[in-house]
Amino acid sequence: MTVRSQAVGAYGERVAARHLVESGYHLIARNWRVRGGELDIVAVDPEGTLAFVEVKTRRGVALGYPSESVTPQKLARLRRLAGAWLAEHPHRGRIRLDVVSVILLPQGAPRVEHMVGVDS
Repeated sequence: MTVRSQAVGAYGERVAARHLVESGYHLIARNWRVRGGELDIVAVDPEGTLAFVEVKTRRGVALGYPSESVTPQKLARLRRLAGAWLAEHPHRGRIRLDVVSVILLPQGAPRVEHMVGVDS
C-alpha cells in the first residue's frame, strides 16, 4: 500500500467516524488490531446494537463502488476479527457487520454510504 493510499484510507476512516457520530453512534474503538487483521471501527448504534464497521474509501467510482470490494472472504475475516474482539470485550446484545463507503469527489464533500447489517 502506498503512502498516498494510506492517507486516503485514513481520511476516509475519519469521515466515516464523523458520519457515525453525527448519526448517533457511540464509537468504542478505532483501528483495533490483532494478529490476523484490523477492525476499522467498533461502535454502538442508537438502539444499542454493537456494529463492527469496515470502511472503504475510493477517489471516485471508475473502478466501482467502495462497498463492492467487500467480498465473502473479507466478510469471513471480519467475522473472525469480531469474534476476537468479543473474546476480549464481552458484550451481551445484538451485533452486526456494517460497511461505510466513502467516495472522494473532485469537488465538494465526500459522499458517504452506510450499509447496515451486510452479514445478514
